[in-house]
Amino acid sequence: MITDNTLLVFIIVAVLGLIAIVQITLAIRQDRLVSAAGPIEELAVYERRLEEKQRLMDDLEEELAKRREAMAVVADIGAEVDGLRRQKEELLSEWNTMADKREEVQSLRREIEDVVIERQSLEAEIVPLRAEYLAVKERLEKAEELVGRIDALTTEHGEISARVETMRNQLRQLEEAEARVTRLEEREKSLEAEAARLEGRLASQQDELAELSTRVAKGREDLAEAQSEHTRVEAQTAAEKVELRRQQGELASLGETRGTLEARLAYLQGEIAKSEGRSPEGEAAETDKLRELREKPPVIRAMAGWLPADRENETDALKRVERRLQAKGLKYPARTLHAFHTAMKVNETTQMAVLAGISGTGKSQLPRQYAAGMGIGFLQVPVQPRWDSPQDLMGFYNYIEGKFRPTDMARALWALDEINNDEAVQDRMMMILLDEMNLARVEYYFSDFLSRLESRPASNNVADANERKDAEIELEIPNMQQPPRIFPGYNLLFAGTMNEDESTQSLSDKVVDRANVLRFAAPKAISAARPEGKVPDIRALSRSRWQGWLCPVSRVEGEPRVRSGVETMVELMRDFKRPIGHRLGRAIMAYVANYPEAEGSRPIEDALADQVEMRLLPKLRGVDVELASSQFSSLRTFVEQELGDDKLASAIADSLQASEETGQFVWSGVTR
Repeated sequence: MITDNTLLVFIIVAVLGLIAIVQITLAIRQDRLVSAAGPIEELAVYERRLEEKQRLMDDLEEELAKRREAMAVVADIGAEVDGLRRQKEELLSEWNTMADKREEVQSLRREIEDVVIERQSLEAEIVPLRAEYLAVKERLEKAEELVGRIDALTTEHGEISARVETMRNQLRQLEEAEARVTRLEEREKSLEAEAARLEGRLASQQDELAELSTRVAKGREDLAEAQSEHTRVEAQTAAEKVELRRQQGELASLGETRGTLEARLAYLQGEIAKSEGRSPEGEAAETDKLRELREKPPVIRAMAGWLPADRENETDALKRVERRLQAKGLKYPARTLHAFHTAMKVNETTQMAVLAGISGTGKSQLPRQYAAGMGIGFLQVPVQPRWDSPQDLMGFYNYIEGKFRPTDMARALWALDEINNDEAVQDRMMMILLDEMNLARVEYYFSDFLSRLESRPASNNVADANERKDAEIELEIPNMQQPPRIFPGYNLLFAGTMNEDESTQSLSDKVVDRANVLRFAAPKAISAARPEGKVPDIRALSRSRWQGWLCPVSRVEGEPRVRSGVETMVELMRDFKRPIGHRLGRAIMAYVANYPEAEGSRPIEDALADQVEMRLLPKLRGVDVELASSQFSSLRTFVEQELGDDKLASAIADSLQASEETGQFVWSGVTR
């Protein structure tokens, strides 16, 4: 049995063991504190070094201030200082990534926290040792404070070191800048010597220039003689072209005469067969006066086989046209394509678009490929020089055959007339192109048709027979109680091309007032276009989809920029003595309202500039350049400053310069 003495011995041994453990722990902590004394001593050394560095830095800053004052005249020092500042920031961020010291301190702090936890457990178990523990705690707190000071001083040391290194770099940069200034001064001296030498050469070249001026004057005289000979040759060539076109017209007339005689022969053969009691072949078909009108032309039959287009928006459709042009090796500026597209959209207020310019500039290909890319039927109508009546467009009644002989245009119009023709093609669009429309006088063969187009009621009133009666075309067929009538609806788009040479006619004011005229300027350089990509398949565009792209004039009526631009255009034309009316003003607003919003475009400014190009400048043909110089200057200022179209302003200036010889303004077009 354990006695009281034995128990007391055990307790004393246990207490002594605990005291030994505590002493060992305190000895370990003391060793760590002793090991930390070394960095503290090093800290004093660092502080002395830092003071020396600080004095050195102050000296460097004074030297730097002197350098900056000396280099104040160098313009690029500011940029170099900014670069050095950015380098400083990069070095600071680099230093922030080097956290080894901080991690060591954090580790020491974690160990101290462990000691605190261990101390609390020992305090709970050994109350008599609390006083000694509190002493150890004070020592540990002092050690922790010293560690914090070491951390702060280390951070400050790093910052000062970085600043000293930055100052050294700046000093090196300044020394390099001084060397550059020295080199520039030497270069300036050499350039002054070179300038003196060049002045001597300039004097000698001025003498040579005087001699060359004499030779140039003689060369100009020779050039004038050559130009005179060239003008004579051009006049002779133009006369030959006129004679060739006349002969072509006679040949076409002879062809028609042959057709008439063949028809007369067929009629006489039929009469002979009747007198002999025989029935001529195909008599039932020949008695149908409108059989040929009901026959669908190739363009209508082709449209019937097209698959419907995807439900795409207007921007995607224009991109599809661009891809087709690239695949065909054709290059048109996006601005030109958008202008032609908008001119097609406003056919309710502006009946057609005219593409003018010299031959070979792509006037016919643009509407053809645009129609194919959009999924619109395309019919090209070649105009003949002998055309002088609407019958040349629509056809005529052959009294010998007893039937109406329509043109392809008349058959296409009938096939698309959804109101008067029960078998019409539904929900489709078609473009009709009058190719070289100014070979004949436009007002002779197209004036009546243009008036019909202008008389069309609004698209929501075409079902009213009384509203559309003035727009319908009645075919002249005798002995017929109700001759057929054709309504040229809004599923038809009209365009025309016109070349400019001695054998063509100018457009009348009536046509110019009712058309958007896109003039293709002569190219500044000949480029070989190459096909890019595959030609997209043609997909039929529905009329309902096309109608969904159209926008009313009310969309832009309240826009201040539009109203201001139109009012300025009206004032400019009034100053030119070529005033414009309400119809043209509304047509300009309709064009702005329907201009597509493409990437990089300015719909309002670009659209107004297009209307200056297509509606105003063609009406200024024949204006005296000298008398209207101030008006032309105002027009250029309006285009350049308010509309921001530098190319159009430059093209107006070029046209004015080219018109100085005759004194009358001729619009030459703009190259986009």
